[in-house]
Amino acid sequence: MPKSRDRQGAVSHAKEPRPPGSGFGRRESSPRPNWANEVRFRPAAQGRAALVNGGTCFKMASYSSTAPLPGTRLAETPIHTLGRYFLTSVSSVGDLALFSGRMTHGMIVRLPRRLVLLQSFYQIGVLSVPVVVVTGAFIGMVLAAQSYEQLRLMRIETQLGAVINVSLVRELGPVLAATMLAGRVGSAIAAELGTMRVTEQIDALRALGADPIQYLVVPRFLACCLLIPLLTALGDSMGILSGWFMATQMYHINDFHYWLHSEMFVSAYDVFCGLFKSMFFGAAIAVISCHRGFRCGAGAQGVGQAATQAFVLSFGAILALDFCLGIFLNSFYYVLWPSAGGVP
Repeated sequence: MPKSRDRQGAVSHAKEPRPPGSGFGRRESSPRPNWANEVRFRPAAQGRAALVNGGTCFKMASYSSTAPLPGTRLAETPIHTLGRYFLTSVSSVGDLALFSGRMTHGMIVRLPRRLVLLQSFYQIGVLSVPVVVVTGAFIGMVLAAQSYEQLRLMRIETQLGAVINVSLVRELGPVLAATMLAGRVGSAIAAELGTMRVTEQIDALRALGADPIQYLVVPRFLACCLLIPLLTALGDSMGILSGWFMATQMYHINDFHYWLHSEMFVSAYDVFCGLFKSMFFGAAIAVISCHRGFRCGAGAQGVGQAATQAFVLSFGAILALDFCLGIFLNSFYYVLWPSAGGVP
């Protein structure tokens, strides 16, 4: 090692710089990486992994420097909102169609047991009688009260029976009875099946080897299709009686003229149209309510939303079916009786 002499003449050993790793028994290592600065997590679909610092850390580098950070959300335009609603609607309709197909297959393969079917008949039919009776009675009285004043101005108040009975049997009776049953029966079905789904009773049926569609949906569907037309007929009867009472006792219209004009303008085809519509209304209520119950969300909020959606969707289906079936039945009337010149 070279020696150097300072100003006082003392000899000192000058330290020469040594390369890294040349010391005895000690090795200078590279500084530890700063993990906070080196590691940046990006979505896997937007980045690639690069090995740095001898395999001690990984850095996720994004392909695009303008990619949104995790947790950020791009602004949604009306086109995005419309597209999302459209895709959701198409998906829901497809799911409902598949659900209906499974229900039809379960109904064809094997009918439900008698005890289960009778229990559904009691809950849907017998317990709905008071609601239908009150609804039909008030429909008849309201029609009598509203129609009498208009017919009296035209001096044809004796035809009040025809107006009440035709409107009640053909349109208002089936639609309003189905609406009331959608609120009572449809919401109850959706809430009951939704609670069973939340409490995992439906999963327990599958675990036991039973088909939930066969055991829970088919009995309710058959009960709605068979009993809602009968309930509609009961509501129509109450409406006819209440309308007759209002017309004869309150407005003093002769009984003979009331029933004469009713017989002249109300035909058997009108009664058939009302009952035929009510059968489709019952099928729509059963399918939509059971589907909403099976697709119920978690918790009490999910059960409440399922019951609300069951009523709203059932009411919309009732109005749509009433429009389509009304046009079809009016056209079918002239197919059966081509020579008929009047309105069916």
